[in-house]
Formats: sequence, structure tokens, C-alpha cells
Amino acid sequence: MSKMNEITEKITDGLEKIEDGVVTGYQKIESGVVDGFNKMTDQFVGKFLTRDGETVAEAKARIAEDQKSRESAQKARIEASLEASRNAGKRR
Repeated sequence: MSKMNEITEKITDGLEKIEDGVVTGYQKIESGVVDGFNKMTDQFVGKFLTRDGETVAEAKARIAEDQKSRESAQKARIEASLEASRNAGKRR
């Protein structure tokens, strides 16, 4: 093996170790942030948004369903408005 190949291999190995360290570090930070966020939202939902006897998971599911319903209603209003505008244009 030539000296140049040895140097190239050592550099490649070093870069792979750096890459592994960076990726592992990022994954640990990401996991910590996500876990912390989830704990914070669970506490908020538990304190302010749960109803009588409702668990945090049930409250989150209810809130998600409510949001989905609001989004569907908003989409229907927009579509109705667009249709009305199209029909008004046809009458002219």
C-alpha cells in the first residue's frame, strides 16, 4: 500500500468517526428536545385543557379532532365562497 493510500484511509476513517459523533450527538439533542416538549405539552394540557375525568391522551385526541373539524368547516366555507364567486361571474 502506498503512503498516499495510507494517508487517504486514515483521513477517511477520521472523517467517518467525526460523522458518527456528530450524528449521534444530534440524535441525542433531538430526542431530548422532543421529550422535553412532549412533557411540557402534557403538563399544559393536563392543567388547562382536560375536562372532568379526562386523561391527557384523551384531551389531546379530542383537541386534535376539534381542530380537524374546524379545518374541514373552514375548507367547506372557502369552497362555497369560491363556487359562489364562479357562479356570480357566470351570471354577468
